Amino acid sequence: MTAMTRAGTPVDVAVLTVSDSRTPETDRSGDTIVDRLTQAGHRLADRKLCKDDFHTIRETIAAWVADSKIEFVIVTGGTGVTQRDVTPDAVRSLFTKPIPGFGELFRWLSYAEIGTSTIQSRADAGVCGDTIVFLLPGSTGACLLGMEKIILPQLDLNHQPCNLVELLPRIKQEHPPGEGAECSLDHVPLPAGPGEPVRSAKDAEYDQWAG
Repeated sequence: MTAMTRAGTPVDVAVLTVSDSRTPETDRSGDTIVDRLTQAGHRLADRKLCKDDFHTIRETIAAWVADSKIEFVIVTGGTGVTQRDVTPDAVRSLFTKPIPGFGELFRWLSYAEIGTSTIQSRADAGVCGDTIVFLLPGSTGACLLGMEKIILPQLDLNHQPCNLVELLPRIKQEHPPGEGAECSLDHVPLPAGPGEPVRSAKDAEYDQWAG
């Protein structure tokens, strides 16, 4: 059975590694994600590596969400609980619909391997406009777990009883009233950073006008 047959139909996926220390040559977690995707027959739409910086992470994901060719995004790194771990904080502000079951299932599966240490992971997922975004921890083992047990099955059109690929056409039609498919920064909260008030570009525009 070929990789393409296993996947059912290929999808376009962008991969982001968030790390202060890794380089393209040492990004084993990103390599693991890309290898598993391509082995399953999916297409790598883009791949980047950035520091643990709130604004850089958010801007990278927002640009991919605005790209109609990218259907899924997988992020690895920055999902812990330290001051530098800001990936969930940056990306959740782009969610139009959270998918809490992803993080719940990931931690349940992870518990079998690392016990109660799994509570330190803030793995998450959500719908951002037309795009579905997954947030995985930075370790290679966690990426392998998330890919093989959750993400790849959900990217397989043949997976039963249901999968995310078959939902994509409906997701692309289900936007809030008055909003299109794009991830408009006018309508999406734009926090200045962790712990600061959630605001949008429209708020800033109004403040400038009112001032």
